[in-house]
Amino acid sequence: MIKRLKLQKAVIAFILGVGALVAYRIMSENRAPSSNLMLTLAGIFFVAGALMFLYPILFAKKDKEGCVELDPEKQEEN
Repeated sequence: MIKRLKLQKAVIAFILGVGALVAYRIMSENRAPSSNLMLTLAGIFFVAGALMFLYPILFAKKDKEGCVELDPEKQEEN
């Protein structure tokens, strides 16, 4: 399903966000001065991933009956 909706970039953004969050936790316990930068980076990745997840829903095409079709293969045929 993830491949059909082309959400790989959003999943990768979430994985990078989790990685940055783990790096923040490690750096904050070692009292590294740049740990806040990693927390900011994690937040940016999470927000970007959330926006990428919403993109197919917000820009989905509606048919004549007003129903939204999220399957991209069916949209290309029309």
